[in-house]
Amino acid sequence: MLNTATPTPANAPAMDYLDGFIEERTAADFLCQSVRTIQKWRVTGYGPKFYKSGRSVRYRRRDLLTWADNRRHGSTSSYNAA
Repeated sequence: MLNTATPTPANAPAMDYLDGFIEERTAADFLCQSVRTIQKWRVTGYGPKFYKSGRSVRYRRRDLLTWADNRRHGSTSSYNAA
């Protein structure tokens, strides 16, 4: 009989960790910021991508990492304030 099962990648647990939803408080801790700061970022459009269902706000770790990596600089002279 032919095996048609899709193989699971070896990094599946890591992908689940990065793609799972986390709460606002956890996201703030992840970014070393206060909850109020990331709330302000959502209003201004500065912060990472988020998901909202009703009153609940959720983030994905992958989005937080991507957002933080895009703000990484090698020196102060390479930094351009937006």
